[in-house]
Amino acid sequence: MVERCAFSTGDRIDNRYTVTKSLGEGAFGMVFKVSDSHGKEYALKVLKLWEVHPEIRQQLADRFEMEYQTGQISSPYLVHSVGHGTIKGNPYILMEFCPKGDLGNAPSNTDWNLVGQQILLGLKALHRCGKVHRDLKPENVLVKADGTAALTDFGISGDRNKRMTERNILGKPMQIFGTYAYMPPEQVNPQKDATVLPTTDIFSFGVMMYQLITGNLPFGTLRDENELVLYLKAGKEGRWNRSALSMSHYGTMYLPVIEGCLQPDFHKRLQSVDEVLALLPPTDMHSPQGYTSNDDLITPSVIRGLLLRVMQGEEYGRTYDISALGKLNHGLLTMGRNDRSTFNTLPICENQSQYISRKHCTIEYDNTNGNWFIRDGQWDRNYAGGWKTSLNGTFVNAKEVTPNGYFLAIGDIISIGDTKLRVEAY
Repeated sequence: MVERCAFSTGDRIDNRYTVTKSLGEGAFGMVFKVSDSHGKEYALKVLKLWEVHPEIRQQLADRFEMEYQTGQISSPYLVHSVGHGTIKGNPYILMEFCPKGDLGNAPSNTDWNLVGQQILLGLKALHRCGKVHRDLKPENVLVKADGTAALTDFGISGDRNKRMTERNILGKPMQIFGTYAYMPPEQVNPQKDATVLPTTDIFSFGVMMYQLITGNLPFGTLRDENELVLYLKAGKEGRWNRSALSMSHYGTMYLPVIEGCLQPDFHKRLQSVDEVLALLPPTDMHSPQGYTSNDDLITPSVIRGLLLRVMQGEEYGRTYDISALGKLNHGLLTMGRNDRSTFNTLPICENQSQYISRKHCTIEYDNTNGNWFIRDGQWDRNYAGGWKTSLNGTFVNAKEVTPNGYFLAIGDIISIGDTKLRVEAY
């Protein structure tokens, strides 16, 4: 049973946390500053399921759970999830409290180069775990007590719901989630180039850093729908105001960074966080005390086999033991959308979108060197040439894979549609 929730200062949530302040409210959630019985402060986010059509409540609840899990990634540059629960049938997430607000309210003397590097390290932590933020903007970067910039709001991180247009949720049809001002051209109207890649965040990073440095958006003003059309057109054509950047303190040093991030063709864009970091001026940045740069990828000392773990998608956490399956299928595995009309050794669940082809890619074992490799497409005797490629492409670590194949390594992230799988050893 889902019931409406309303909280004021002094109210108790889940009989554990006392509301001290309302921090904001959006279309789907409310955020409060709360304290526990020991006086420790947190931010608590409640999903407003009571305002959502019953048919899609589970989808949003699943997305909210994924937001909690994303906040478990170990990085000082991400806002950490502390706990979660439910109140009157509505799920909530307890997060670390960042007292200095977001970058939209940052002082003018902020060291944007330092902030930029911290944002990129947050993105790197997400990307290593197969996640794409997809809603990077100043309001979604909070400042911790020690001044560290940290990413937050992972509710649409690489999730297929990001671009779904559901029927009537809050009295009007939902538009694409996120903010158009920061979205790359290939994600505004996703068709063939629908696969969500780290290059999506890299484009948004370029828009955001341009805005933080100059005080304006790169592709024009956004005051009404007519300007939105012009803004998106300028973004698609790569037309942005370079002179405003050159007049700023960071202009000369940041020009190649912004140029590389705002490439409208994602193939020509800077492809990884490391490529962006390599162009940034050096800083004296030190990692916060007690932090070690690791994630949940642990490679055993003795490797018995490989598996693929779903890091983002409708079956988050599911694993496919490709070594065991390979023995049963003569080292030849097929991957595609789980569809009754097609058999795949690795059927990927995609009920809420259709960005994965029925015959998407092939994973094979090379007996000559003992390695697995992946090809885009599958053999199809009914198709001209015998080999049918996927509609949206297969990517490994954001690089497009051809039918000729790409050798896989532990830690690689495979992207097909909105699903991401990580290669792991056991």
